[in-house]
Amino acid sequence: MSDMDWDIIGHAWAANMLQQQIAGGMMRHAYLFSGPTGVGRRTLALHFAQAVNCTQPPAPGYACGECRTCQQIEKMQYADLTVIQAEDEGAVLKVEQVRDLQHDFSLAPYEGKYRIALLLRFEEANANAQNAFLKTLEEPNPKVLLLLTADDPENLLPTITSRCELLRLRPMAVDELAGMLETKKNLSKEKADLIAHISAGRVGFAKQLAGDEEMFERRMQWMDDLLMLLAAHRVDRFQYSEKVTKSNKKDRTESKKALWEGLGYWLSFWRDVMLVRTESGMPIANIDLTHAVQKTANSVTKQVAAGAVSALEHAFVRIQHANLQLMLDTILLNWPVVKTN
Repeated sequence: MSDMDWDIIGHAWAANMLQQQIAGGMMRHAYLFSGPTGVGRRTLALHFAQAVNCTQPPAPGYACGECRTCQQIEKMQYADLTVIQAEDEGAVLKVEQVRDLQHDFSLAPYEGKYRIALLLRFEEANANAQNAFLKTLEEPNPKVLLLLTADDPENLLPTITSRCELLRLRPMAVDELAGMLETKKNLSKEKADLIAHISAGRVGFAKQLAGDEEMFERRMQWMDDLLMLLAAHRVDRFQYSEKVTKSNKKDRTESKKALWEGLGYWLSFWRDVMLVRTESGMPIANIDLTHAVQKTANSVTKQVAAGAVSALEHAFVRIQHANLQLMLDTILLNWPVVKTN
């Protein structure tokens, strides 16, 4: 079997193992797909769910991808698929959500062979939610399949990890991913190489960027803003902060989502600056901004670069409850003035 048989790029070993378990009747009742965001955890889990419940499988352990069940699972709208996740990235998955799941899964499947729970970003589950979920793991229903995704097994209770089949998904080599994007997504060599670097080998994130021109353009806009802000002084930075955080007064959720995306791009830039400033020899992610990264690295100390990285990382912890404007003001206040053009 090749990894393309499940339309899974870069994780052939995982697709092969799952296919063999289904075909051999050796499935576990719970699986944990771990790895960095955008590596392809949810995609692999959904293909597994399709292969388990497909009504017209071309062979044991495979899904046709065309039947009503496969189509609904792909859209996460299947009657026997329950998707549980925190309301927003960085928010909390609550114990009430797990208890609702336990009630639902005491029932028999509506139409499929299995009822399937897909618990996304389970590292965001609070302690009460994780402890409640343990009861489901300890008393498995033979007609229920539990699929979890998380960034790192270390962020879950050891008793949860030990009761799951653990699949650690890792990014692809950047050159290999670039070649795949060029061939499969019909991208120019230059754009495929750029997306492969930006995504740092994370297949899911790369496919998003390749297939969503608006997302790609938003990334360019956030980076243009960053370069403008580096050259700007305090008053201009505060005006920008107010504009960005007050642009959608009626919907704080939308403002948070926009900031979550933009700060992620800014964090990748400052990490690149750190790589260059420390002479690590590792390739940078934002290869289209090589000149700006180099000039910024030449203009700051290691401590300043490390501080910018740390402040942005900390923002992701605070963003759900922080005063967004004050948070962004603080980040920008500590940036040095650097003219990158």
